[in-house]
Amino acid sequence: MKVRIKFSKYGALRFIGHLDVMRFFQKAIRRAGIDVAYSGGYSPHQIMTFAAPLGVGMCSTGEYMDIEIHSHQGAKDLQDRLQKACPVGIGILSVKALPDKAGNAMASVAAATYAVAFKDKSLSFDSYAATLEAFVNQKEILITKETKRSTMEVNIRPGIYRCWIEDGALCLMVDASSSGNIRPGFVTEQFLKFAGVSVPEIELQTIRIETWLNAGTQENPDFQPLDAIGEEF
Repeated sequence: MKVRIKFSKYGALRFIGHLDVMRFFQKAIRRAGIDVAYSGGYSPHQIMTFAAPLGVGMCSTGEYMDIEIHSHQGAKDLQDRLQKACPVGIGILSVKALPDKAGNAMASVAAATYAVAFKDKSLSFDSYAATLEAFVNQKEILITKETKRSTMEVNIRPGIYRCWIEDGALCLMVDASSSGNIRPGFVTEQFLKFAGVSVPEIELQTIRIETWLNAGTQENPDFQPLDAIGEEF
């Protein structure tokens, strides 16, 4: 059975990188006694796939990984056992069975939503509502991308699906696919520059709220959470 696990990452564990998170879950699954499937060959490993990697220092309430299991005693049992094997900073939010033809977590990612807030609680994005509307009405939002071989200007506006302000935070829904991934920091930086505000990145806190798949088409997207295609078992 293919299983999709939704989890949160918070507190001190937000400083743990993606590779360490992968190694952690491999050990946690063994500690939890989950009957996980392994690959074949001379160096078998747990069959496990993660969705879009999370930046170091960022919290999230919408992380996903897929595993394959041989047997189980229900989703609630699996969730409870895995949660007991996790330290403070990792929350197992849901466990769902995937259809046989479902794409893996990484290949399914189409978008992600983020909330960006000032660490100084006396500051808020609420006063920038009109500026944000003008910002998203631009036809082009250019950033400079540097690679090992060249530097180029890229228009990120097509990959910004939504921008709004909620509870004092700047909220973004952006392209998170492998072909057009847009870091939330790119959008935040360009918006603050557009607003004429100079705020060092270290004074902002970004949280990934959810990771989405596209159940529609490129022209008419239908964004749904990655666990929308899963079922209770």
